[in-house]
Amino acid sequence: MQNNKLQFLYMIKPFKENFSESMNEEESKIMSSHFEYLKTLLESKKLVLAGPETSGKFGLVVFEAESEDEAKSLMNNDPAVKSGIVSAELFPYRVSLLKS
Repeated sequence: MQNNKLQFLYMIKPFKENFSESMNEEESKIMSSHFEYLKTLLESKKLVLAGPETSGKFGLVVFEAESEDEAKSLMNNDPAVKSGIVSAELFPYRVSLLKS
C-alpha cells in the first residue's frame, strides 16, 4: 500500500443487541444499501477492506481518502451510519502489512 493517500478505519456498532439475528425488514434494507455503498467505494479504489465481526457486534471499514474531511464525509454517507441504526467512529489508520 504505497501511495500518497491517507488511510482511515471506521468502526460501526449497531444499537440493538444481536443485530444480525434481530434485524427488521427496514434495517435489512439499510444494511443491503450499506453493502452496496461499500462496493462503490471498492470500485472507486477507495476501499481497502470491510467486514463484520462474525456475531454482528461491530464492523470495520478500512479505506483511503484525500483528507480527514473526505474520510468523515465517506463515513457519514454510509447508509447504515446516515440512517442511525449504527454508531460510527473514525480513526486515522495505516495498513502496514497486507496479504497479497
